[in-house]
This record gives sequence, structure tokens and C-alpha cells, in this order.
Amino acid sequence: MKYIERDITMKLAEYAKAFPVIYLTGPRQSGKSTLLKHAFPEYRHANLEEKDTREFAIADPRGFLNTLETPAIIDEAQYAPELFSYIQTIVDERDESGMFLLSGSQDFLLMKNISQSLAGRVGILSLLPFSEHELILADNPADNTNEWLFSGQYPRQILHGISPRDFFPNYIKTYVERDVRLETGVQNIDRFESFIRICAANAGSPINLSQVGNAVNTDARTIASWINILEESYIVFRLKPYGKNQTMRYSKTPKLYFYDTGLLCSLLGLNAEGDLVLSDKRGVIFENAVIVEYYKRVYNEGGFPGDHAYFWRDSSYREKEIDFIIEQANQLSLYEIKSSQTAKAKFADNLLRFERYADGVKCEKTVIYDGPRKAVLNGILFVNRREVRY
Repeated sequence: MKYIERDITMKLAEYAKAFPVIYLTGPRQSGKSTLLKHAFPEYRHANLEEKDTREFAIADPRGFLNTLETPAIIDEAQYAPELFSYIQTIVDERDESGMFLLSGSQDFLLMKNISQSLAGRVGILSLLPFSEHELILADNPADNTNEWLFSGQYPRQILHGISPRDFFPNYIKTYVERDVRLETGVQNIDRFESFIRICAANAGSPINLSQVGNAVNTDARTIASWINILEESYIVFRLKPYGKNQTMRYSKTPKLYFYDTGLLCSLLGLNAEGDLVLSDKRGVIFENAVIVEYYKRVYNEGGFPGDHAYFWRDSSYREKEIDFIIEQANQLSLYEIKSSQTAKAKFADNLLRFERYADGVKCEKTVIYDGPRKAVLNGILFVNRREVRY
């Protein structure tokens, strides 16, 4: 099977020279184990998904680590939290870089143990499903935009040619049964599955906890905890509203997006590319996909995209909205995202309005659309979604 090079490989190699422990996180099936074994073929390897290996690590963590030796890769390390204090002792005694490469797909299980035992000793990276850049370099991009949106980018599904109609329902069922039921204590799985589908129906919109709770007969506090579970397992992320100060940003309701639009399409009940073409959700799905490409690029460079990414909505007029804003030093990059293949001057209206709100901050304005070439209308650059350089 062909291996597709991952953009994060260079940063992973840098971290292995700087930190004694590297933790590679991300959603299930994003290619973490394959990447680690490909990038570090000389490392010993243990997978704690395997029952006997997991039981050995839990029952005798010191013996397990002595048998494994270093340097080593430990996949799904969250299943044996007993290991972390012993790993800390080893790295403190030897003070070498790149001793342990840990992977995990459940941040709600692993991060607490890392922060307690390995603070200051670990470099953390996040691996998402394939970026379009990775697939283009591998000469394996989607044939068209609808396929890109509908198929998603999970490595196993793409490399094995699994139909989205088969892959994503099973992915959700496995995620809910294994990660949610067994590891988080959520009891009412039927309500949780309904909650996920309601989140999909509200993708690209501010999420109202009380309304979602009423829809699944659950209180708002529980809904908040469930959204945290989805975030920590890389199913969704929240995009903060832009404000002139930090208080304004955290006092308003964020938008909810999915890390993979193939999964989003499945949850919305779209079973074929043709369903997507006719769906009133196509524009939101396109917007979601464009924003996720930014998140992938930043994660692949070792950054934290949520620290600098926003949307903007005028509190008085709902139609006055900027889909995506990236805050950089003394500059805002503003993006209006449209799934249309036709450039229309009105797409830039909110970008032009925003300057009155920006209070002199330099604003770079771009419309991202699905048209075939660059265009300039009313002084605003229109670029195809594949040509965006964040």
C-alpha cells in the first residue's frame, strides 16, 4: 500500500531532537501509528490496543518499559496511565532526546496524566486526517470539489478505497461505543448519538447549549461536557468570535465546526455526492472544509490554530458577518468563504464594512470561492479554495 508523506513529519523530527518525550495526538484513524513507524523505523514498538500488551504495561509498568527499551513508540498510551511516572523517572535519569514517542486518540484520558507527570519534558503535536496539500503532492487529490467535501480525508478510507457510506457510519459507531461509552462514563448512548447529529445540523453556527439540551432531553451542563468530549477526541472544534478585546471574545458564543467534512456529510444523512449538490448545507460544508485546511496547516507546523482564528458577526445585524479571521501581528486577514463558482461583487460587502469596526487595524481582505481563476472585484481579491495561502 502506498505511503503518503505527512506534512507534520519535519516538525516531528525537530521535536524528537528537542524533547525526551513526544506525544502525537489526533482523531482515531488519522494515521498516527503509521506516521511514527514510518518516520522512526529503528524504534521499538508497542501497541496498547493489544490486550496482552496493555495488561503487561498496567500490571508491571517497570518491567514493560525495561523489556521494551528505548527509543520506543507506544501507541494508544492512554490505556496505561501507570506508565507515565516511570517514563518520567527514566527521562530524568538519562536526559536524552527522542526517547519515547507516544500516540493517543483520546485527549480526555491522556492529557491529565501528561500534565501531571511529563510537564516540561514533552512536545505535543496533533495529526489530523490528510490535508489537501498532502493529497496533491501524492498525486491523489479529489477529482472535484463535491468529492472533496463528501469523501473526507481519513487515511484508511482513502488508501483502501472504502465508500464513505460504509466508512463513516462504522467510524461513528466505533467511536461512540469504544471511546464514549467505555472511557467517559456517558450512559445514554442513544441521546449522545442524537446530540452528535444535532451538532452536525448546527455546523457553522453558534451553538446554543440550552436548545440542544432541550432537543435531546438533557441539561445544558451535560451538553457542554459532551461538546468537550467531541473536541478532545478531535471530532469538532469551536471557532471563537472576534472582538476588540479578550473579554468580548470569550463572552460571546463560538461556532461549531467538524474536523472532517466526510464525517459531517454522513451525520447529515447525505449518502452520495448528488445529495450534496442539492443540499442547502453545501455552502456551510464548503466553509467548514476551507477552515479545516487552515487548522491542518497550523497543526502540521506545531502550532495551535484556535489561538489566532475567529469569525465576526455584527451584534445588530446578523447578515453582517465575516466567515473567517486570522489575527497576526498588527494585521487581520479577513476571509469570506463562498461555494459559488461565480465571482460576485456582493460577496465582498461584509469585508468592506468591517474596516469601520477594525479601528485602524490593517486588514487584508480575500474572498475564497470555487471559481476557476483569480479575480479582483471592488478591489477585493477572489481566489479559488486551492490557491489560498493563509
